[in-house]
Amino acid sequence: MSYSYRSTRSSARGSGRRPGGQQNRNRSRGGGGNRQYIDPSRFIKVANPVETQSYEPLNAFTDFALPQLLQDNLAKLGYKLPSPIQDQAIPVALTGKDVIGIASTGTGKTAAFGLPVLARLLADRKSAALIVAPTRELAQQIEAELRKIARGSGLTGAVLIGGTSMGPQLRDLRAKPRVVIGTPGRIKDHLERGTLNLQNFTMVVLDEVDRMLDMGFVNDVTDILSQFGGERQSFFFSATMDERVRKLITVFTENPVTIALKASSASENVHQDVVKFQSHNEKLDKLHDILIRDEVSKAIIFDETQRSVERLSNELVARGFQAESLHGGKSQGQRQRALAKFKKSEVRVLVATDVAARGIDIVDITHVVNYSVPKVYDDYIHRIGRAGRAGKVGYALTFVGK
Repeated sequence: MSYSYRSTRSSARGSGRRPGGQQNRNRSRGGGGNRQYIDPSRFIKVANPVETQSYEPLNAFTDFALPQLLQDNLAKLGYKLPSPIQDQAIPVALTGKDVIGIASTGTGKTAAFGLPVLARLLADRKSAALIVAPTRELAQQIEAELRKIARGSGLTGAVLIGGTSMGPQLRDLRAKPRVVIGTPGRIKDHLERGTLNLQNFTMVVLDEVDRMLDMGFVNDVTDILSQFGGERQSFFFSATMDERVRKLITVFTENPVTIALKASSASENVHQDVVKFQSHNEKLDKLHDILIRDEVSKAIIFDETQRSVERLSNELVARGFQAESLHGGKSQGQRQRALAKFKKSEVRVLVATDVAARGIDIVDITHVVNYSVPKVYDDYIHRIGRAGRAGKVGYALTFVGK
């Protein structure tokens, strides 16, 4: 096809990392900062589904000043009425202004920034865009959605993520891609190598800024933004606006327009409870008993470290469960295969680190199990938000030692 994001999806040839690159930097990031004591009572709450008020958009997608090719693709994809963040952000972004979007995951943010970015790329052949996401999975989801929207445009791109070979990424960068999508660590690697130059890039998107900062990417993100040359249009999307996010935005935007949607509480649709245990064997037996319940059709289990995730996954498989593991120590190919099996329900249990707490869009997860207590309460909220989606009631169980 003419639209060719040549993402490095196959990774069997190795990581291609060099000493001091993303792999080593990740060890120092900690993935969530210092541990915070969380009162176990905060893990107990009866689901209270709130009937959401219908949103009446001011525009239809056909009202937006988009190139005809994008309009045609949107029509084929069934896009008719925009979500709130799309309805409010797209008209502002099309004027060239910087945009700050405060909206929860799953609200349509990708199209909210993707359509204005693609429109400018098609209108100005000298323009180029960098899109930064906190996780490999989210970067690939963004790539997949933009690929569909821009089908037939002839735009080229590159996906720069860890866990994949450097070779295809270097090839794609030599072709001067118009869109570069990646995670902070791998983007920084290419900047340090001199294989990526942002001086002539005219747009930058930071998606899930708060999550990037939670993961310890603040220095990488700051360094990346400082590599831009002249004027640029900036898009910052975040679920929350704390002091760290506000400081970053203040430094790297100019007279931005802020669009803040009322945050949806992921916990309202999730019935939350604790599971108390005394020993490792009792803990594992109680998890076994939970997973064999009829109502547990698809579960994601969070544990703290790559090693503990792998060990727990193997123990569950040995007990006869169909389970896969997902963590940062796996190659991107392994992570994609595990996630694909889980999405297709070929396995119904996914054991993961917090790499799966955001950026994974699976609507039929019935249960979230916190096999280890999260480091901070915000991580807990993001974890349990994997269940109770699409208006359904979900369940979250957190293991707490007696």
